Amino acid sequence: MSSTTPLYVAIVDDDESLCRSLARLLRASGMQPITYACAEAFLADAKRPRFDCLVLDVQLDGMSGVELALQLVSEGRHAPFIFITAHDDPETRAGAQTVGCAAYFRKNDAGADIVDTIRRLAGQP
Repeated sequence: MSSTTPLYVAIVDDDESLCRSLARLLRASGMQPITYACAEAFLADAKRPRFDCLVLDVQLDGMSGVELALQLVSEGRHAPFIFITAHDDPETRAGAQTVGCAAYFRKNDAGADIVDTIRRLAGQP
């Protein structure tokens, strides 16, 4: 992938403020974020692009981020996914790692770390 091709990143989170700020950060970093307020909205988007990375909130209303990741994996979709949560505890972290997340962040972790992780997962410097 050329460094001039923007990375498409899905952000699935019911925290509107976090979606807005993370999307702004990703756009400023040259990425193309698309936000979804819930897993069901993500799945219903028939025009969604092929994403280079997914940022999934662990705890969503309706289908959780973990359940969404499991469904995508079972469908053979292989875009790496990152979990983000405001409710970090050992059980949540273990559940996220069980489904094969590429990274795990708390919502108050540095945005630059998330950007760097997305770039690394997509093979960009």
